[in-house]
Amino acid sequence: MPYATIQDLPVSVRRHLPEHAQGIYLSAFNHAWERYSSTEPERLEEIAHRVAWAAVKRSYHKIGATWVPGGELGTPR
Repeated sequence: MPYATIQDLPVSVRRHLPEHAQGIYLSAFNHAWERYSSTEPERLEEIAHRVAWAAVKRSYHKIGATWVPGGELGTPR
């Protein structure tokens, strides 16, 4: 189920990620949903969430409980 808006994302995503990161998550999830819908239908939701988190981690990293700009190594992108 692709997400139409940020408000449609799971509460856990909205609660933890800044708004910009939520947009990255939304875009990556929806793209993965379209990309893998015909090849991996039984694992589609799992794959889409994994792709979305990976996309977020390319632009944000976690300090304590807070997601901040900068990739996995903390370098700004």
